[in-house]
Amino acid sequence: MQFNLLGPLEVVAAGALPLGGVVQRATLGYLVLNPNKVVATSRLIGAVWGDDVPMTSRKMVQNGVSGIRRLLDQAGAGSRGVRLVTAAHGYQLLLDTECVDAFRFRRLAAQGRAELAAGFPEPAVDSLAQALGLWRDSVLVDLAEAGIGWPAFAQLERERLTAYEDWACAGLELGRHRELVADLEQAAAASPTRERLCHQLMLALYRCGQQTEALAAYRRTRQALVDIHGLDPTRDLQQMERAILNQEPRLLGQRPQLV
Repeated sequence: MQFNLLGPLEVVAAGALPLGGVVQRATLGYLVLNPNKVVATSRLIGAVWGDDVPMTSRKMVQNGVSGIRRLLDQAGAGSRGVRLVTAAHGYQLLLDTECVDAFRFRRLAAQGRAELAAGFPEPAVDSLAQALGLWRDSVLVDLAEAGIGWPAFAQLERERLTAYEDWACAGLELGRHRELVADLEQAAAASPTRERLCHQLMLALYRCGQQTEALAAYRRTRQALVDIHGLDPTRDLQQMERAILNQEPRLLGQRPQLV
C-alpha cells in the first residue's frame, strides 16, 4: 500500500482507491503527513477548516475517519501494517513511512546530499534524480485547490528546490553543463531570487562559452533581489560575477557550491 502526497492525494493498493470528499481527503492527508503520531481532533479540525469552523466539524471529522477506516479495511491495510486507531483526544495512523512518497523523497534527498558532500557525484545524481522523480505535481495539489494550505506544503516545496539544486550541483561536477543549461534557466526563472540557482546557471553558461548570458543571469537575479527584498546579492554571487568578468581559469574546474 502506497500513500502519495507529492501531487494529488493518492492511496494505491492494487490500483488507486476512491478517497471521498474534501473533508475525508484532508483528514487522511493530514494524518499521512503526521504518521505514527497522535493527532488531536481539535488539530484536525483546524487543519481542515482553519478559523472558519462549522458547528458540525467534530462530527464531520468523525465521519471522515470512519470512511477512511472502511477504505483501509476494504484494501486489506491491516495485513500491510497500516492501521488507523483512536487515541486519547484524537487519532493515530500507524504505518511504515517508506510507503509514503514524501518520506521516501526525504530519505533519498538526504542520501544524495551526503554522497555529494563526500565527493561522490555520480551516485548522488542517481539518488537525487530518484527523489525528484517522486514528484507528480505540487504537494497535495487537490487540497490546495480546495483552499487548504498547511506549513508542510511550503516546507516540502523548499526541500524539493534544495534537492534540485543538489542534483544540478552533482551534474556540474560531472561536467554535464551543456545538458543542464536549459533546465537551470527554467528553474532560475521560476525562482528569480534563488542565489544558488543563479550561481549554478552562471557557471553552466560560462562553461558553455556563454559569458554574456552568464552575466545577464546575474543582473536578472540582482534586480529581482532588489525589487522583491530590497537586498543586493551576497558576496559569493558578486564574486562569481567578478570571476566571470575576469575569465578566471578556476571557473572551468570550480566545484559548485554545496550550501
